[in-house]
Amino acid sequence: MPYPPPPRALPGPRRRTLLASAAGAALLAGCSAGPADPDGGTGGSPSLAERARARAARDSEDLVARYDAVLAAHPAVERLVAPLRAEAVRHMEAFGGGASGPSSPPSATPSPSASTSPSASVRAVPADQRDALTELAAAERTLADERAKALLGLPGELARLLASVAAAGAAHAFLLTEGAR
Repeated sequence: MPYPPPPRALPGPRRRTLLASAAGAALLAGCSAGPADPDGGTGGSPSLAERARARAARDSEDLVARYDAVLAAHPAVERLVAPLRAEAVRHMEAFGGGASGPSSPPSATPSPSASTSPSASVRAVPADQRDALTELAAAERTLADERAKALLGLPGELARLLASVAAAGAAHAFLLTEGAR
């Protein structure tokens, strides 16, 4: 027995077509950055991004202070440490920090005003050069790991910057570890 002819289709789009179009439009609208999203990302609020950027700048400032302390205590490692310190300064500036931080490495003879620590997180530098480099490498490694974990909830551009700086920190840790040998 033949099937009955289908009922006459109404002109215009069908219900499935409308639902698929609405779902596609919602998906596209959810994936694009709106005018109120200056970072161009989709994850995280601007306040979250600002806090993450400020923390990254503070962490970089602390790291620069550690580099300064090692350079002041062990001027012989300047050839290894100075380029890495310069990169840490660039990272600090990329996150918007450094307006009040030191911009040049300290001299071998610190001035009396340099005896006050720029950061509370900077500890005494070990007397042994290898131990100082190992401690600096550990600080770089720890900070790189923290930054790698923090980038998951951040907007696109800031997450890319943080990932790049975390990778550079891991490379610094490797170079410092090798230099301590």
